[in-house]
Order: sequence, then C-alpha cells, then structure tokens
Amino acid sequence: MELLQFKLRFPREILLCRVGDFYEAIGFDACVLVEYAGLNPFGGLRSDSNPRAGCPVMNLRQTLDDLTRSGFSICIVEELQGPSQARSRKSRFVSGHAHPGSPYVFGLAGVDHDVEFPDPMPVIGISHSAKGYCMISVLEPMKTFSAEDGLTEEAVVTKLRTCRYHHLYLHTSLRHNLSGTFRWGEFGKGGLLWGECNGKPCEWFSGDPIEELLSQVRAIYGLDQELTFRNVTISSSKRPQPLYLGTATQIGVLPTEGVPSLLKVLLPADCVGLPALYLRDLLLSPPCFQIASSIQDACRLMSSVVSSIPDFTCIPSAKLVKLLESKEANHIELYRIKNVVDEVIHMSRNSELSGILHTLLEPTWLATGLKIEYDVMVNECICVSQKIGDILFLHDESGQEINSYEFVPAEFFEDMEFPWKGRVKRIHAEESYGQVDRAAEALSVAVMEDFFPIVTRVKSLVTPLGGPKGEICYAREHEAVWFKGKRFVPAVWANTNGEEQIRQLKPATDSKDRKVGDEWFTTSKVEDALNRYHEACDSARVKVLDLLRGLSSVLQSKLNILVFSSMLLVIAKALFSHVSEGRRREWVFPKIYELLEPKDQSSTEVCNKLDLTGLSPYWFDMAHGNATKNTVNMNSLFLLTGPNGGGKSSLLRSICAASLLGICGLMVPAESALIPHFDSIMLHMKAYDSPADGKSTFQIEMSEIRSIVNRSTGRSLVLIDEICRGTETVKGTCIAGSIIETLDSTGCLGIVSTHLHGIFDLPLARTHTVYKAMGTEAVDGYTKPTWKLIDGICRESLAFETAKREGIPENVIQRAQELYLSVIAQDSINHIAECSDPKPHFNCLAEVQALKDKLQCSSNSSNQLFVEKVKSAVMIICQSKLIETYKKKSPSDLAEVKCHSVGAREQPPPSTVGTSNIYVLIRPDKTLYIGQTDDLVGRLRTHRTKEDMQHALMIYMIVPGKSVASQLETFLINQLPLSGFRLVNNSDGRHRNFGIAGFTMDGLGSVNETTWHSQQQP
Repeated sequence: MELLQFKLRFPREILLCRVGDFYEAIGFDACVLVEYAGLNPFGGLRSDSNPRAGCPVMNLRQTLDDLTRSGFSICIVEELQGPSQARSRKSRFVSGHAHPGSPYVFGLAGVDHDVEFPDPMPVIGISHSAKGYCMISVLEPMKTFSAEDGLTEEAVVTKLRTCRYHHLYLHTSLRHNLSGTFRWGEFGKGGLLWGECNGKPCEWFSGDPIEELLSQVRAIYGLDQELTFRNVTISSSKRPQPLYLGTATQIGVLPTEGVPSLLKVLLPADCVGLPALYLRDLLLSPPCFQIASSIQDACRLMSSVVSSIPDFTCIPSAKLVKLLESKEANHIELYRIKNVVDEVIHMSRNSELSGILHTLLEPTWLATGLKIEYDVMVNECICVSQKIGDILFLHDESGQEINSYEFVPAEFFEDMEFPWKGRVKRIHAEESYGQVDRAAEALSVAVMEDFFPIVTRVKSLVTPLGGPKGEICYAREHEAVWFKGKRFVPAVWANTNGEEQIRQLKPATDSKDRKVGDEWFTTSKVEDALNRYHEACDSARVKVLDLLRGLSSVLQSKLNILVFSSMLLVIAKALFSHVSEGRRREWVFPKIYELLEPKDQSSTEVCNKLDLTGLSPYWFDMAHGNATKNTVNMNSLFLLTGPNGGGKSSLLRSICAASLLGICGLMVPAESALIPHFDSIMLHMKAYDSPADGKSTFQIEMSEIRSIVNRSTGRSLVLIDEICRGTETVKGTCIAGSIIETLDSTGCLGIVSTHLHGIFDLPLARTHTVYKAMGTEAVDGYTKPTWKLIDGICRESLAFETAKREGIPENVIQRAQELYLSVIAQDSINHIAECSDPKPHFNCLAEVQALKDKLQCSSNSSNQLFVEKVKSAVMIICQSKLIETYKKKSPSDLAEVKCHSVGAREQPPPSTVGTSNIYVLIRPDKTLYIGQTDDLVGRLRTHRTKEDMQHALMIYMIVPGKSVASQLETFLINQLPLSGFRLVNNSDGRHRNFGIAGFTMDGLGSVNETTWHSQQQP
C-alpha cells in the first residue's frame, strides 16, 4: 500500500524502493529494470506472481545510469536509517529523482570524490505563428525557460539536432495553417521538421505554448504547480539568424563525415568540455554586434596579457544549482566553488585581467540571462569566498591528522577517519573531534592491555613446526580491530605472561551476532572501546555533514552570482584558449562593422564590403605555410567559375567560416580582414536525396535554396556551390540565372559557383553581380589549377583530367574526348577566359603590445621572498650575459630583461605562444630546474603532471630566438649555484656547445650592482 501511494504521486517514473540491502521494483517497473538495466527478476520468471526485480545498494548508481540513458525517470524511496524495534515497520521517504540529464544526488555530500554530472537535458516545445516557428526550451534543474521565435524550419531542425532533450512537445499550431487547413511542416507533410520528428517519441499539446509547456514540465518532474520558472529569453532583434543545418554541417560546426571540423581548430586539443560547448553554441547562434564587439575586445586584451592567468575552474551551472539546492555539495565541490570566486577576485585585482573581466560581463549576460554589475559580482564573490573559507579546512591548517597508535593498525584509523576529516575546520566541531581522539586513545590502551601480552607470548614461543600464531589485525569487512591467532592456548596453565589475557578472549562476532571465524578473537574491554570509537566517529561524521549542508544552505542565496561567475570563467577559458590557438596558427583579429541596408548606402560614403587578405582554408595551419592564400574584396555578388578541383568549394567554406568567426568576435584565418556584421550567413553545398521523405536530390537542393532566397536581405552573406547541379542542363541554367537575378536585386554579398557556362549567354538583369574565376595555368603543356581567385570567366572544367586522375579507364576517357570534339565541331568555338593570378597582397600582423606590470605578490610571504630572490638573480645574470653578447653587435638591439611569474593554479598567458622562453621551475623543496622552450604552456603542463609538482611555481622571460635561449639556459645552470641556489639539472650545463660553461661572474660586480639599482627604480 505504501509503494502504491508513492507511485500515485509519480506515475510517470520508475519506482525504486529501499528494502534492506536492495532497491526493489514491482510490476511494470520491475520489467523495465530487467529489460533496460540487465537485472535478474526476483524469484525467477513465473507467470502466476507479480514481477519483482531490484539491485544491490552498491549498484544503485549504475542502475540509474542505465535507466536514464534509455530515457526513463526514476523515483527513489529510502528507508529512514537508525535504531528501530524488531519487526517494526520502517519509515520511508522520497529521497530524490533521477532524470536524463539530472542525476540522483542524495548522499553525495558525504562522498570523497568529484561528482560527474551529465549535460542537462531540456524539455522542448515547438509551435508556429505568423512570425515563424517558436522553440521553447525548459531546464528543470535551473528552473529557467527561453522562447526563440521567428525561426525557420531549418533553424528549428538544427537546434533539435544539436541538443539532447528529455521530452519533445509539438503544439497543435503545427497541424493547421492560418486558413485552418490541415498540414504538417512548413511545406506540407514531408518537410524537414516532419522528417526530424517522424518516428520519434513526442506528445502534442495545445493552449498558450509557454504556459502549457511549463505546466507539462511541472507534471513530469512532480513539481508544485505554483513553482515559477525564470525567463532567460534573449531578444532576437539585431541578432543574426541562427545557422541553418546545411551551413552548420558544411563548415564542421556540427560533426559531419568528410567535412573539416571548425570547432577542432578553434581550441587547443586539450581544451574540451564546457569551453568547447560555449564556442559551438556561439557559432550556431551568433550574437548581436554589441556582444560580438565585446568578445573581440576581450580577445584582443587576452592576446596582449603578460601576467599569468588563472586555471579557470569550470563548473556546469546545472550541477552547481542542483547540488546547492539539494544541500548535497561535498567538500570537493565547495572547494571548486571557492576556486571560482577566488579566480574572479584574482582577475579583479590584477590591472591587466580586470579589464578583461569588465569586457566579459556582456557575453555572460547573454549566456546566462542574468544581468549583474561588476562591483556587485566582485563584492559577492569576496563574501562567498569568506563564507566558504570560514568553514572548509584549507591545506595550510593543522588539527586534521589521522590518529595513530603503536598497537592499532594504521589502516583502521585511516578508513574510519578519512571519510570525514579534512573537510571542515576543527574549530567548528572541536567537541566531536575531541571525542574521537579520546576514544581512539582508549581503544589503543584496551588493545595494548588485552592483546599485546598475548602477541608477546606467542613470539617468545619458538617451535620447529606448528607453533602458535597470533597478531593484532584489522578486519576491514567488519570495521574492527581483533586478535587473530591459532594454537596459542597453553596446554598447561602455569600463570605465565599472557595467560590472564588469553582467558579473557572470546570469539569475535559480526553486527548480527554471528561468529566470524575460528581465528578471530576479542575481549569485552576492546569491544566496548571499539563501540565508543565508532559512536564518536559517527557523531563526528554527522557533525561534518551538517556543517557542509549548512554551508550549501547559506550559498543558496548566492546562486545567481555563482552561476554568473561560473559561466564567466567558462567564457574566459574558451576565449583565452582560442586566442592561444589563434596566435599559434597566425590568425588575426578582423575589423567588424555594422552593415547598412542598400537603401542607406546612397546617403553615405560607406558601402557594404567584405575584405579578406591572405585568406587561408581554416583546416590548414597557416603557421606551417602549406596553404594557398586568397584575397577576397567583395562588395557585391560574385558569379564564380573554375575547373574541377580548382578550389571553388574550399573558397566558399573558407569565406563562410571566416565571416562566421568574425561576426562572433573571434580570430580568423587570414592576414587581415574587414567583415560586416551580417544578419545571416547561409551556405549551400552538396545535396543528397532523401528516400524516407520521398525527395530527390534536386528537390532537397531547391528546398534549401528556397529558404536562402526567402530569408536573404541586403545584409546577408549567401554562398551557393554549383547551383542547380541536379537537373537537366538547359532548365537548370535558367533556374540558376533567375536565382542569381533575385539575389542581385536583394543586394546581398555572396558567391554563386557554377559549371553551367550557358548562364553567361542568358540576358540576365544584373546590377551588382560580377564574374570571378578560379585560375589555371599551363605547366608542361597541361592545364592545372592555381587555386587563386581572379577576375573573369573560366570555361575550362578539367573534367577529363580529373576523371583520369580518379582512375577512370583510358579507353573511356578517349571516347569521351571524341564525343566532346564531335559536339563542339557543330558550334562555333567560344573564347575561353584567360586566367591570371592576382598580385598577392600581404598585411603584417600588429606587433604584440609592450610588457606590463609584474604579477601581484603571493599571499605566502616566505615563498614570495624566495621567488623574488630567484627572479632578481635570474634578471641580473641574464642581463649581464646579454650586455656582453650585444655590445659586440649592436647595443641598440639590447632589450630590457623582464621576468614574469606563474603561480600555483595559474598558467602562462597567450603572449608566450610562438616565442622562445627561458624558464626557472621552482620545486616544492625550493630546488630549481632551468629550461628553455618554444611551448611554455605545454612544458609547464608536462612538469605539473609529475608527482608533488601540481602547484609548482615558474619564472620565465621571453628572449629573442632559440639560440639566445639555449645560451642563457646554459649560463644560468652554471651561474645560479654560485649564488647559493640548488639545481636539479646541474649536469645539463656540461652538455652544451656554446663555449660558456666556464664563464664566471668575476668583474661583473659593478654591472650587477648597477643593474640591481636600475631595476628597483619606479
């Protein structure tokens, strides 16, 4: 009856009820457990009994993962733990729920490991109105919803394919158009949306889309119908259209087989998770011009930073909210929350990073729907840091040592005290800690008095074979310290040492009073001491959990600040990583500006244009110099021709990717760029047929181009590759010509590429369209592509050469050439446009800004004094060596030596990418390691993977070239020990061939003194 009451409250969920050491389910729920979690039914398979199944307590998490992975929601009912009378009914309560994307968190406050959370899965609702499609997304863990309206069918499908959702609801407005006739999809049954939803589990709903969907969500999750959800909808005005599915797949924003991934080249290979997801979502839904400008301003500042940067702790917002609201955040998660606010505070107090922090506010407002001012954020972060620091045990504090006594196995105290010690400050639980210490001492005394004499007696009796055995052991399964032995009872009692204690021994029993074995023994005194120790540990554990849960309760009032700060750090890490990778690839920051409508251009001297100089395909690494670069100066529509394999598709992908990155405020693969902030970027490339929808390749192509034509404006970028390739030539040419005329009249920028050369014979009414071609050149009598964009028309397709290169038999190609000659013999030979390479134009990258203020002092004064001492010595030694080197060359080339510090939980800034560096690694024991590298970030990461090096400090300086770095490395290795420093790689100084191993500091006293005083001056 009790289970039925719980089931009536949550009829949509699988019910798992705690019964002793198992979680059990009955009826249909038991069948689901057997089918989807691989569990065995209780009592076998019997048709005359109610199905029952379950899992052991230790396997609960795995069972929940299996069920939620299959889309089920689960309600978990726990027993009330504690002493109860025999045969009495145990009280039960609903301890929590597990949903896809929202795990079960009950009891996590007491675990000693980080808690993995899946990405939250929203409930999605789709409706239709005169504005277009509306997609409503509700996140139950965050208690938020957003409604994006005015979407196209393609945009809705793209969003459905990029997110995993818990439930999908379709509004009845999708079934009927404005005249009331039945329909499904924007252009009848068989549309993109119909194809996406057909065959998938979904439910229909009616009424007000937002209110009805929120009501459905409350019912799904068993929430109070009065519970409110926060609206985080971002206005779509002045914001570019979300990417169409075809565009997103053809430039690799969404993973697509055979298409180079744009996301993978934006970030270093080790930057995954939340930062990568942020950039993906940013590209799929580009921001308005103001936000894009803020993102670019932040990236520009990041590129010039010379101070070390935080590690940027990233916590999923849904995880943070759920753990704090349920008061189940353990000490590890609370430490991470403190890291988040401490990193925000660190950035606010650093003269370089504070500007970045200011600039990132607007992108964070967009991502979270929360508008929090700078001062409020910083002050609240300081408050949160203090609250957590007042409760949590920090690593530099004492009083958390595990008890240790000579006669009790150390593993026993480790297992009993480690699960709760080192979590909170002792001062908050002094009484509980004291009880544990006193109980541990009493246990040690009892063990020493009752067990140790027996052990001593056993060791004194030496016999050749079959002698007595006895020792004090830890029975881990029973959490007890007992005496383990055999053949230790004397044959004749003679009042010798240990006999009295042997008489006190009794067989050890488990928690159910069952004898453990023939070799385990205890005494009443030891058992009493053991029970008191366990009670003290249980009391301390409860006290610690109460403190942690109390801290979570206090932090609930700061949830908005924590969500905002956490997302800000995610964005900061994504952009810092992007800037580092962009600098490594030699990408640049584009100049972006707001586009004008064609009607507004006549009144100003400004015209809409897209200029990309030295444009490289994004999937090539510009730093390796293996890409053909193009210059694109576009202020109208291009009609592009060129041979097969001539680079038309690559050019369109490159322009699309560069433009998309530009309007998002990111770096682009070019030497310089001027990019207008387009209201939409639309790329159409290859199309395939869709047998499931009953549509041919040409139908799919026309469907996609229809969306492009209908949605394009004078502020759009339209890129169409090989238009009308899927139908017969004459009519396809005419359709292509008409589409070009339509786009020309719209005034959009873009490129339409084609092999339909008959289009140039059509009487096209064009005003802005110009002809462009991919160049070719004659090499040894053969025509080959140059992959360069030029003016004019290219009628050479290189079709025969391409077919031959791909392995078509020679006789087939020869016959094709004969047929071709017979065709062109009937007509006059048309002239072929000469293709010539444009002159390349290169713009130099802007120089990196001058180095700025030194890193702020560390809180640990002794370590900081040592760091400053090392830094001063390194600066003096290197300055003297550089003076000696450059006075023989050009004294004007001598740059000032500046050392920079990288503290614990910090990393070098992006300005070190692609430079030669000399560095000094300061180990925990204050020994030094000297090295030089061109990849400072990677080298520091490698050092910190070694044991006890996770928080190692580093001093580095940027030097002009690897040769100078190698000389300075050897010089430092030989000179620093003379200043009293200990090195771990002394021997490296003898393995260089620069001839300076014997160089001494004699005669440099005046130079050193002068250098030192000059560095102390402001």
